[in-house]
Amino acid sequence: MSEARSKILNKIRMALASPTPLPFPQAEETAGIPVQPQSGDLVVEFAEQFSALQGKFVFCVDEAELKAGFEKLCYQNQWTKIYCEEEKFQGIVGPNSLHNDIASCEASITSCEALVARTGSIVLSSVHQGRIPSVYAPVHVCVAYTSQLVYDIKDALQAIKDKYRDYLPSLITLATGPSRTADIEKTLVVGVHGPKEVYCFVVDDQQ
Repeated sequence: MSEARSKILNKIRMALASPTPLPFPQAEETAGIPVQPQSGDLVVEFAEQFSALQGKFVFCVDEAELKAGFEKLCYQNQWTKIYCEEEKFQGIVGPNSLHNDIASCEASITSCEALVARTGSIVLSSVHQGRIPSVYAPVHVCVAYTSQLVYDIKDALQAIKDKYRDYLPSLITLATGPSRTADIEKTLVVGVHGPKEVYCFVVDDQQ
């Protein structure tokens, strides 16, 4: 592993060792404050924000580490029914664990369009199996690459415009952590309208 990658991993570990509180506790009072400029490494900032929103972040130095990490995750959770329509990830899942029914699967795995560091959000589109896998499965596993990291939502939207030009996907959506609501007596409940857990594996493709 290069010295630069080692430094990034150390930064991520340090950031996650001291979790930050949930963002925007007083949104009404700060609505007029402009977006703050980028202040650090995008991988580290995304890891910190995504984890603060109860997401599970995993950094992988290459594809081999991605496969090993996903296999370990399946073993720890005893998952044997993984929903995955994207061929490039079916090799990670393995034929014995592939499951074609979203309603009865234990987890789904998808790619994405981009990762937004400032908000810890995953940008998905209809190109990546549509909205169903990231909403209906009890656990959503997203695989992304360091080259897909951007700072703000506007940067992600611009990247999508540049990529697809006149053929934009029919659906573009953001997923920011597990599904949660505080509608019932203002008590935060996770996993009501979507996945109760969200994992994001980020693979380094800029070595």
